[in-house]
Amino acid sequence: MTDPKWAVATERGRYYRDPAGGPDLISVTNVLGTGVNKSFALVPWGAGLVADTVIADPIATARRARTEPTVLRRELAAIPRLNSERAANLGTRVHNRAQALVLDVPYPADDEVEPYALQLARWFRLWRVDLTEDVVATETTVLHRRLGYAGTGDLWVWLRTGLMRRRQLWLVDYKTSAKKPDTTVYDEQPLQLTALRRAPEWLLPDDTTEPAPRVHRTALLNLRARSHRLIEVPSGREQFRAFVGALRTSQYLHHDAPSDYPAVLPPWAPGVTDRKAA
Repeated sequence: MTDPKWAVATERGRYYRDPAGGPDLISVTNVLGTGVNKSFALVPWGAGLVADTVIADPIATARRARTEPTVLRRELAAIPRLNSERAANLGTRVHNRAQALVLDVPYPADDEVEPYALQLARWFRLWRVDLTEDVVATETTVLHRRLGYAGTGDLWVWLRTGLMRRRQLWLVDYKTSAKKPDTTVYDEQPLQLTALRRAPEWLLPDDTTEPAPRVHRTALLNLRARSHRLIEVPSGREQFRAFVGALRTSQYLHHDAPSDYPAVLPPWAPGVTDRKAA
């Protein structure tokens, strides 16, 4: 995850400040993290990481379970979070390197990131993308003030994919992983792209807005250290309705859910008046 200019971390997750002074806008990734259930995948994933750690050295684990069980439990419980943080950190660095590549500006040496950058450069060559002529925008924030959300897209680029090889504007989202195959697509990812695609405005460098361009198609660009794959995903009305449902759920949980629920006591409890009797 990158660090857009107007994005802020809150106790409820990432939000965007509105440069025009309007209400804060919930981020697209925050919506998907709050309003979409991922536990069916995340719980087995986290359990598998812990199991792998124990299996890798069961004797040492058993000894520590006897001598320092509290410390061992804390370390094992932290494994999924630490792995998730490492993956997020790698993704952020790859995104930053990709932006530097597109803008043709220097980037600090990073041996872990460079294989992903080489795959991105290879993709640009294979698709004959002219970075000056074909790239419309990179790492640009879009706003949907009426619905109350914002997000940052990775790449708007013209590709020759239409009839008679006519150019079409694609919104492409980079996805990185050190272990997942380049065919991986998660169910919520089309919702992310449809939300970005259907936001009516985007922010300019001077913090003003203008209408976002009409996007023809959306895709994930899965970047791996040794491969890459462009995968088109749907971003139509059905996906947008699903995103708006998750958006409403997130907004309810963050702002509208009551924080204090009154206890219901029987009429004969001390201090309670039985209105029917009265």
